[in-house]
Amino acid sequence: MEHRFTTPIKDEDISKLEVGDVLFISGTVFTARDEAHMELLKDKGIPGFDFNGLVLYHCGPVMRKEDGEWKVKAAGPTTSFRMETLEPDFLAMFPIKIIIGKGGMGPLTLDALKKHNTVYSSFTGGAGALAAKGLGRVREVHYLDELGMPEAVWVFEAKDFGPLIVTMDAHGNSHYEEVNKRSSDNLKRIFRERGY
Repeated sequence: MEHRFTTPIKDEDISKLEVGDVLFISGTVFTARDEAHMELLKDKGIPGFDFNGLVLYHCGPVMRKEDGEWKVKAAGPTTSFRMETLEPDFLAMFPIKIIIGKGGMGPLTLDALKKHNTVYSSFTGGAGALAAKGLGRVREVHYLDELGMPEAVWVFEAKDFGPLIVTMDAHGNSHYEEVNKRSSDNLKRIFRERGY
């Protein structure tokens, strides 16, 4: 099923989502990789910035200043598993509703998604120019001097950013667990058939 959401996203909207659903997002999307996660947790957020109902993008965008304004040139997703040990604390502190990344996350995050009514969605790797179009204008940037361009927290005003595929939902379902189980079952079957 396809959904179009504008931030702040409501709990009831997230509760309807299931693995396999397609999302398009408008409104506030912010980036944070592992270093930004650690800074935000340490600082308990950014003064005056309300995370409620927002979208977190695991991304280190390529940015360029043009006529005094930051423009996003490429914004492909980074490997999300880098944030696996940080995400439960992050979700407990910041009431975001959608995470975007690639490669999926593990059981710590899956439990936290269920607990905090949040979903994880995937954006196609290698499509950074397409992602840049959907992210739209830069509203603000934080930790740029401290962390550098890819690790900074970039805040975008997105317009129909997607397509995103829900791959871990708030009901405890994970596309990655399902694929791993099928792969493991197939491997066992192959070994049996060959007499191993």
